[in-house]
Amino acid sequence: MARIFAFPSSFKAAALALAAVAALASGSASAQDKAVTLKLSSWVPAQHALNPALQAWADSLKAASGGSLNTILFPSEQLGKAFDHYDMARDGIADFAYINPGYQPGRFPVFATASLPFMVNNAKAGSGAIDAWYRAYAAKEMKDVHFCFAFAHDPGTFHSRKKISLPSDLKGMKIRPATATIGQMVTSLGGTNVQSSAPEARDVLERGVADAITFPWGSLTLFGIDKVVKYHMDTALYVTPFVWAMNTDKYNALSASQKKAVDSHCTSEWAEKVGSAWADFEIAGRTKLKADPNREVYQLTPDQLAAWRGAMGPVETQWAEGVKKAGQDPKAVLDAFKASLAKYKSAL
Repeated sequence: MARIFAFPSSFKAAALALAAVAALASGSASAQDKAVTLKLSSWVPAQHALNPALQAWADSLKAASGGSLNTILFPSEQLGKAFDHYDMARDGIADFAYINPGYQPGRFPVFATASLPFMVNNAKAGSGAIDAWYRAYAAKEMKDVHFCFAFAHDPGTFHSRKKISLPSDLKGMKIRPATATIGQMVTSLGGTNVQSSAPEARDVLERGVADAITFPWGSLTLFGIDKVVKYHMDTALYVTPFVWAMNTDKYNALSASQKKAVDSHCTSEWAEKVGSAWADFEIAGRTKLKADPNREVYQLTPDQLAAWRGAMGPVETQWAEGVKKAGQDPKAVLDAFKASLAKYKSAL
């Protein structure tokens, strides 16, 4: 299939090398397998750093399947809105979909654990940690789809029209939160949530519907949000965890060897690879914004940081209630998550 993106040759080479290893380990796809074309849906813009990583994943999948699994990547909400991507994978509108479960409050309470503030310090090893932890819960909580892997963007923070230093500064402010969990934090501190997907975020800020946003650094510039905010809190406040999921019927219709190829690409290793490629873009964005003399990028003092950490109690309480309603033990879920972060050396 024609390629949509030109991605780094080093990333492509690594992806293809991994596919070769997978083929040796599990057996190459049969040359007799019927050719299948898979629709991949990504709601971020075509030029976003995630898309080359997904395309490299797709190229590696094709190699591992002996050329029988072809793909077409549809970026920029071509197949549907960002909020709808879980249901698009469920219903077969997309064969694979890039999902932000945090866009749907209360629907995925266990997965929301990875959205809790002050947990993850990087999206590289952190993506592997999130994926490895969530595999124990995915089949039950996301039973409508075939879970492939989970990953995260590099830590995001507040970007705003006026400086935010303390939790009390959010009182009366209108905030576009990254996830429902961050939204709970905003409301618990006296702010008001303004719901919008990432592609719509600049508009709500530009029109004054929102005063601030939680967002990663590089994507801030990509979506043009840097044009409407000036102040940037330089701390690892949160990460947004995502899911790459497949339509279950599509998976079940594949041959045994094609399923093996898919399985070899739905791993914690691939979660880390995709998260790492995107993280480099976000890290570079932070460097660029810090060098801009027309904006203020500021660090929190130890006392200010302690105040933020101390203000997270209501968020954790509300999260725990959601997990209990889902039939899980919040302490066990959180302990397992923290253990995975420690194992992958990605805990704050």
